Amino acid sequence: MNRKTVIALIGSVFITVVGLYRLFSESLSSTPLFIAYLFIITGFIGICANGIKLFKSKKI
Repeated sequence: MNRKTVIALIGSVFITVVGLYRLFSESLSSTPLFIAYLFIITGFIGICANGIKLFKSKKI
């Protein structure tokens, strides 16, 4: 298992969770809503890319 890929996958999940938390709760009012959407989109792209990379490295 590639350690860098797993760390990047965990980071992408964390970024997505922070964006979703801001979107569903109004407690982080200092963060603009645009940033929350940006976190969700980029985090999801990172999850997909790192998940595919991890899956391919395990398969070979």
